[in-house]
Amino acid sequence: MRLLHPDGTPVHIAYCTNVHPAEDLDGVLAQLGRYAEPVRERLGVPVLGLGLWLAHEAATALAADPSAVGRLRAELTARGLEVVTLNGFPYRGFHAPVVKRAVYRPDWSSPDRVRYTLDLARILAALLPAGVAYGSISTLPLGWRTPWPPGRAETAARRLDELAAGLAAIADETGRTIRVALEPEPGCVVESTEQAAQHLSGVDTDRIGVCLDGCHLAVGFEEPAAALARLDAAGLTVVKTQASCALQADDPSDPATRAALTAFTEERFLHQVREPGGPDAAGPPQAVDDLDEALAGRLPGRNPWRVHFHVPLHTDPAPPLRTTRPVLRATLAALFGGERARTAHVETETYTWGVLPADRRPRTPGALADGIAAELAFTRDHLLDLGLKETAG
Repeated sequence: MRLLHPDGTPVHIAYCTNVHPAEDLDGVLAQLGRYAEPVRERLGVPVLGLGLWLAHEAATALAADPSAVGRLRAELTARGLEVVTLNGFPYRGFHAPVVKRAVYRPDWSSPDRVRYTLDLARILAALLPAGVAYGSISTLPLGWRTPWPPGRAETAARRLDELAAGLAAIADETGRTIRVALEPEPGCVVESTEQAAQHLSGVDTDRIGVCLDGCHLAVGFEEPAAALARLDAAGLTVVKTQASCALQADDPSDPATRAALTAFTEERFLHQVREPGGPDAAGPPQAVDDLDEALAGRLPGRNPWRVHFHVPLHTDPAPPLRTTRPVLRATLAALFGGERARTAHVETETYTWGVLPADRRPRTPGALADGIAAELAFTRDHLLDLGLKETAG
């Protein structure tokens, strides 16, 4: 879907296909008919944007075979789909029985991460529709915070320089601009926009910027307008934003609340938890790396918890739990409610549909398509409320 900001910026809305478990080209192509086209039909739009996730093996094969990229592009076009952004955060195995910290490997000190991301950039340059200003790739925020010795940080900085040089070469070769967005996430080297400003100082800001994720902002108790101001002060741009909501427990000391949270503990993904510090909740957030740790008593539970569990944008869990939808609304308002659009790419990213509590989990492909379409409709409608207009694309 495409909207138009009052300043004339075309704003692309997509959903991220990392919700689907496919790691080769045939699997990716099968998703298009099984999920993506039905989502487009439910929304009644002529073109639907996808934020494709291409695992390492699929990306390597596509980058080496222009005819395979042509096959993918033809299939997208035939189904009324387009791609302006890729999710390059998970490298492989995102739907393994246990993912947890494996999703942060290889980190940005590894040449494998550079090769993978440049393969994605070459593929995206070939998939971009005509007239689109740039393509975007979101990626991990350098790596998990431990271990992260000075030597690894220095190597990662050199890798980002290699990335920028590779992106410039792709632009020269193809005439298409691809930008990479590091995505601050709780528990990582770059957890906050403050840390983004610190660790991305000196990068090529024409090629590298930030992916602002609504769930991650909320878990870190960052105020969206202030977060944008910090990025502005550091000269960093928002290359893309991910429309996402976290899970919130207002009174984690309440037995009913703890019982409700227990239903969200699961084995596949990491669900970092943050609680504001101090008796008046004014101190820095206290942190644990997974929800089961918080429930085991490693957080005091005196103040609200926010949990890194991407929950559907358009609906709420059963009380006493709720979502951080107000933070998402504030994020979209900060990005699009002013005189100029602060980014052109919006990606809904609820990859956790398959690990929601059993009573909230889609049981059929059609039910999942219904949920994804509802999230996209929520995002579109909120942007329209901010003054954007629908376009024919």
